[in-house]
This record gives sequence, C-alpha cells and structure tokens, in this order.
Amino acid sequence: MLDGLISKDPQMHNGRPTIAGTGNTVRAIAIMYKQGLTPEEITAELLLSLAQVYAALTYYHLNTAEVEADIRQDSEAVLIEKHGDSVNG
Repeated sequence: MLDGLISKDPQMHNGRPTIAGTGNTVRAIAIMYKQGLTPEEITAELLLSLAQVYAALTYYHLNTAEVEADIRQDSEAVLIEKHGDSVNG
C-alpha cells in the first residue's frame, strides 16, 4: 500500500522508516503531529508534499506500536537510565 512512499534502509537512520527520497523519518512526523501540528504545518516545516506527510501518518497509524517503541527508546528517561544523568549536561 505504501510501496515507494516509505522506505527502510539499514544504513539510513538506523533502518527507521523514512519518506522515500528524503531524510525525514516517520517518527519525526509522528512526533510533530502528536505535538499538535497539522499535516499542512508539517509540510511547511519539512518542505514535504502533503501526500508525503499523509503517507508517513498512514504508516504511523498502521504501525503505531513500532513507531511508539522507537520514540520511547530515545526518550529522556530511557537515555538517562542508559547513560546516567550526564544526558542533561
């Protein structure tokens, strides 16, 4: 369904799903959307087409557990647990 719109390359962003032909990750778009930005606002921020943003949001909604786990993996609390309080400087 999203063939050609979303890609995963192990050598790009640690294999995270990205919008094909860009360096923009699905997780970045999901985070922006969850912060309250509209798809139109995301297109302006990242210089993407509306179709690209909707493809990323579609992937996110079809694979919510995967994307949310990836977001949590880099959360401040997890990073502090892994690396100590030096994360905050």
